[in-house]
Amino acid sequence: MESSIALGRLELSPGPTGVTGDSRLSAVDPAPDRAALRPSGPGHLNGCVPLSHQVAGHKYGVDKVGILQHPDGTVLKQLQPPPRGPREMHFYSMVYADDCCDPCLLELRTHLPKYYGTCASPDNPSDLYLKLEDVTQHFDKPCIMDVKIGRRSYDPFASQEKREQQIRKYPLMEEIGFLLLGMRVYNVSSDSFDSYDQHYGRKLLKDTLKDGLAKFFFNGAVFRKDAVSKSIVKVQQILRWFESQQQMCFFASSLLFVYEGQPPPAALHNPLQDQTPAPAAAPKEEHTAEYNNNNIQGALSWDYSLDICTNHKSLCQQQCTEQQPNHNQEGAEPEAGRTGGAQPGAGPTVEVRMIDFAHVFPSDTHDEGYIYGLKHLLSVLQQLLQEPELL
Repeated sequence: MESSIALGRLELSPGPTGVTGDSRLSAVDPAPDRAALRPSGPGHLNGCVPLSHQVAGHKYGVDKVGILQHPDGTVLKQLQPPPRGPREMHFYSMVYADDCCDPCLLELRTHLPKYYGTCASPDNPSDLYLKLEDVTQHFDKPCIMDVKIGRRSYDPFASQEKREQQIRKYPLMEEIGFLLLGMRVYNVSSDSFDSYDQHYGRKLLKDTLKDGLAKFFFNGAVFRKDAVSKSIVKVQQILRWFESQQQMCFFASSLLFVYEGQPPPAALHNPLQDQTPAPAAAPKEEHTAEYNNNNIQGALSWDYSLDICTNHKSLCQQQCTEQQPNHNQEGAEPEAGRTGGAQPGAGPTVEVRMIDFAHVFPSDTHDEGYIYGLKHLLSVLQQLLQEPELL
């Protein structure tokens, strides 16, 4: 059934189906898969539980749904109020459209969680959820870090009050180009996870930023330079994509870093590993606050982001002329190859994915703010590899 979502003066109309398969839904049509979300208890839907390893954002609680973990291995992200939620859904449906043959967008898919459409509770059909890949599902002890990228954390249409609010939260955003929103690190010595929230990240200054990131790669016994090295490679791939496209600009979007916290037995005794002393004690938080794309509300006269769908093919085909072998087609790389499978002795398993797209807008220039943040983040990660003494 065709339907549409009213969005200010515009409507998000039905478009091409975003995914295929009997269990997957149309990416644009908000008619949900109601069978996927049957009530099974207070606040729970069809066996869904709060995502235990969510490191940033509104977590499950009073009047908060947070990110839910579905029994089928996916995660459910509640659609935000307009225009943010429909804009994010529109972004995913555009990138994962069945008829997409644009090499620029096909390459972008490899840097995102897979998208499986939308679903809703049968008791409240208007309450939609984005159904997404759980990037951590193949990890045994996933170490997770959420880093907001860009020189500003508000979009071009944010009110002056919102701009000032965001700047006050982290005045160094423009200079540093990224903000650590939260992380969860596995400690092999205690067989437990240490968590750091957004307040920890906002306390990091230029002279402590490197040490703050170093904590993410220290497992209580060794400094995981292997995970740093593979993270650098993946961030470089994302940087190359941004340098090749002049179609979209991303605001308040993040990179999600994941690596396997349980190293192969040999890694604990490898003399080549950097035996970095344990980082100084820092406040640890079990609860994080404000989902990083929820705390920005722009005052829009109309939603320019919807123009992306009408011009993405012509613009992106002009800007992305190089065919990327083995990375243009979703599924060209087997799932086990993408994740490494977290198998003992198979080396570190590392993922870096782009997340949070409620503030993506069309553009005809490079996304200089995002590129700046990626380059600075890469420089800090590379310093972690080069310096034997980190703290």
